[in-house]
Amino acid sequence: MTMVQEDFLRAFHAAHPAVTVRSMAHGRAEDGRSSYEILRDRVAQCRRLLDLGCGDGLLLELLAAGEAGAGRALAGIDLSAEELRLARARPGVAGADLRVVRAQQLPFQDGWFDGCVSHMALMLMSDADQVAAELARVLEPGGTLAVVLGGGPAGGEAYERFVQLLKPLFRAAPAEQQIPSFGDRRLRSREGFDEVFRPAGFRPARWETVRIDLSGPPERIWRTVGGFYDLAPLDAAVVADLRARFEAEAATTALPDGRIPCAMNVRVATAVREGS
Repeated sequence: MTMVQEDFLRAFHAAHPAVTVRSMAHGRAEDGRSSYEILRDRVAQCRRLLDLGCGDGLLLELLAAGEAGAGRALAGIDLSAEELRLARARPGVAGADLRVVRAQQLPFQDGWFDGCVSHMALMLMSDADQVAAELARVLEPGGTLAVVLGGGPAGGEAYERFVQLLKPLFRAAPAEQQIPSFGDRRLRSREGFDEVFRPAGFRPARWETVRIDLSGPPERIWRTVGGFYDLAPLDAAVVADLRARFEAEAATTALPDGRIPCAMNVRVATAVREGS
């Protein structure tokens, strides 16, 4: 990830800590689990876990909870010191090894972990081949990598309409109000994911598309979509107008109980380190 990209992410998360959790933690898949809980369950057998881009520590807290979390050794890395301060305040996370470091240079010994998770963070990282190599290095043979990646609007919901309203504003914004390009496009598909991770030493990934229902009252829906990175550099008046137009359109879709239907797709990828 370039310095420009990393500087943007540090500044954004310093100003908006826990933004991803506020946007997504209330969402539920068809089976009732959040996207964080889906990742927790993918590594249920693991005892030494790394959270890559752990943010404010919600996933680490889930991994530490209950009978399954007893005795687990947990570590988390993030670019944002502000996010990690929130993580340290979570019950069960205080004992985790939390560090402000880059995923391309992990400060852990070879084979230390038997599991790694990452929620909506891997997709932001450039130098994806180097990240894959580092994960292969710190995971023991047979270790599990489980990640949630963004999959875009689910179709016909408020999330999709918001994206439609935002795109022309982003394209029309001056250069200084454009966010940097994030991530490696290969990680948007199963084939691309394997292209990155198989040479590093991982077996072919298990790949699923999961619909996350984010429906809720209008204020919550705005918190969900208003956390997009794209909005951060825009003029406040432009964002205020976008919100007014979005909320007016979303109101026409309101359910009888007042909730606004909203959904997004996520990709859940699970890959095992070769050598077991």
